[in-house]
Amino acid sequence: MEKEQQKQNFSFHLKTNEMKNIIHPTATVHPSTILEGVEIGPYVFIGEGAFIGKGTVIKHHAYIEKWAHIGEKNVIYPFVVLSTPPQDISYKGEKTYVRIGNNNIIREFSTIHRASGEGKTTYLGDNNYLMAYSHIAHNCNVGNHVAMANCASLAGHVKVEDYVIVGGLVGVHQFCRIGESAIIGACSKVVKDVLPFVKADGHPLKVYGLNTIGLKRRGFPDEKIKFLKKAYKIIFRENLMLKEAIEILQKEMGEKDEIRKLVDFIKNSKRGIHK
Repeated sequence: MEKEQQKQNFSFHLKTNEMKNIIHPTATVHPSTILEGVEIGPYVFIGEGAFIGKGTVIKHHAYIEKWAHIGEKNVIYPFVVLSTPPQDISYKGEKTYVRIGNNNIIREFSTIHRASGEGKTTYLGDNNYLMAYSHIAHNCNVGNHVAMANCASLAGHVKVEDYVIVGGLVGVHQFCRIGESAIIGACSKVVKDVLPFVKADGHPLKVYGLNTIGLKRRGFPDEKIKFLKKAYKIIFRENLMLKEAIEILQKEMGEKDEIRKLVDFIKNSKRGIHK
């Protein structure tokens, strides 16, 4: 009885939104997919159990496999591949997901894989810009207002916080974290965690100072930038052990939100931080 009711609700849902969808006749859309006023171009494939929110545009030859949840007002360019199985030898076909938020631009040939592990999800937040050939692997968690330049690649279980910029041809090792408002220069190799608010570059990666321009673009006042510069100096320039640096930061500026973020980020690092 419950399954029959779900079928009825699903049919009604499709009917109420049917006139809002623009679907090219060559597109293949699985019957279980829920579409809420979307535009689907020629030769698009959308697989089982997908949901796509209103205002999203999927351009020709995009491929979206099982169990993808895509929010509103996204633009998905030609030959993008979403929600295919993870490149993980431990994956045995369990039901996993890709969840994409709102207002994202995903350019040509970019790929986002489903998670590995029953019920797990690969996340992409809101207002992100993925340039051509970007790759987000299984179990990644990418925040909001993130830009990934051409061929930037995240291995499995990477966490990228808000307002991060990842340069072209950057490779990020699995389980690494990139902190809020950090910027990674092109062709860099990230094998440890990158602190919030910094700029980093190189192979191997090195931190080169505060991401002052990025912070100003976000509207950070001069006062905040000034004490973040002081914190940067304590962490990287005073020849202190991280434990000692944390103690000084907490003692001198521990009441400030950004300092608490830095301290918590360091304390929760499992791979260590780039210096």
